[in-house]
Amino acid sequence: MKKITLLFVLLFLVSVLLILPSEIFSQDLDRDNKISKELINLETNPSDSPFGVLEFLNWNHDWNHHHYRSRASLEKAVALMKGAGISWIRVDFMWEDIEPREGRLNFKKYDDIVELLTENNINILGLLSYTASWAGPAWNSPPYDDETFVTYVANVIGRYKDKIKYWEIWNEPDDTQYWTPQDGMVRYTQLLQKAYIRAKEIDPECKILNGGLSKSITLSLRKIYKNGGQGYFDILATHPYVNPLYEIDVARLTGLYNGCKKIMAENGDDKKIWFTELGAPGVKYRSKSKGWWFGVSPTEAQQAAWVKRVYTEILPELPDCERIFWAFLRDTKGYWHNGIDYFGLVRNNFSQKPAFTAYKESVELWNTSLKNRKPKEKLRGISPW
Repeated sequence: MKKITLLFVLLFLVSVLLILPSEIFSQDLDRDNKISKELINLETNPSDSPFGVLEFLNWNHDWNHHHYRSRASLEKAVALMKGAGISWIRVDFMWEDIEPREGRLNFKKYDDIVELLTENNINILGLLSYTASWAGPAWNSPPYDDETFVTYVANVIGRYKDKIKYWEIWNEPDDTQYWTPQDGMVRYTQLLQKAYIRAKEIDPECKILNGGLSKSITLSLRKIYKNGGQGYFDILATHPYVNPLYEIDVARLTGLYNGCKKIMAENGDDKKIWFTELGAPGVKYRSKSKGWWFGVSPTEAQQAAWVKRVYTEILPELPDCERIFWAFLRDTKGYWHNGIDYFGLVRNNFSQKPAFTAYKESVELWNTSLKNRKPKEKLRGISPW
């Protein structure tokens, strides 16, 4: 009797399955395919790579010794970027270059740079700064009239909105070297608000970063919030330089990240963080003339070890840190007259330093295993049930 009952139940279940509408299975298949495609995109989209670099591709002036004086030198730099696995570049779109006289725009230099980078699938973070000579008292001071800067921002974003979606407004506005006079970030926050509003009018899809904070980073962030900056930057940009030669200073890097996240939470905010500058010198031979902010400069071997540690040990432990832009790709020549001239992954003559190999190996390690350790955003609008 029990065998007959069990057979009846099985026959009933089979009949139910046979009469279910085939479109239900079709919907499930479509849903599964959609999830799979989203997961693949998260894993393989090069724009998701955290590997960036700061490089002065626009430097072709007397004051920087014409760092990139020819198309050939630009092509050589881009080839090295691709060889290292660099997916992002932070590059200046200097107001003075683009609008040397009010209302007279010249985009030739930047058209060529953007074309070269996009042809090689390198994503661009555009840096919008500093004050043009006709528009303010000094290059590192705010303009006489904010609207002149806002118009420049609109002109640049409007021209490149089909190719560039990420823009940083000014560089290190909390440092007197790049913004003077300092006033507790009041004037800068006002400029950021106006630039943000106009940028979104020109390209609603663009993402705006604040000018990378470098001096007392957490205090500077508090000042931006205090001055009404919340809602006027989409991603937090910081420049958390530390001394890789001392472990106590290395620990400060994670501390700065956590401090920024804490301040965001206190203000009801939650944003991704980009280190739009992070680096250290790498010198062949140490000397007093080659020191940097933290004293003695690391050797080329120590610089390489720091590159590897940043990208393979520290980055995976910072879940909301999306990008790290190493400063720089190429050593500068007699610009800073100290160890900062040796920040490059390659030397000024384009020969590769050990740091270049360390960067490339970090990319390979990330792509094969490390990125799976870093928490990913949840898939939005997709449910497996």
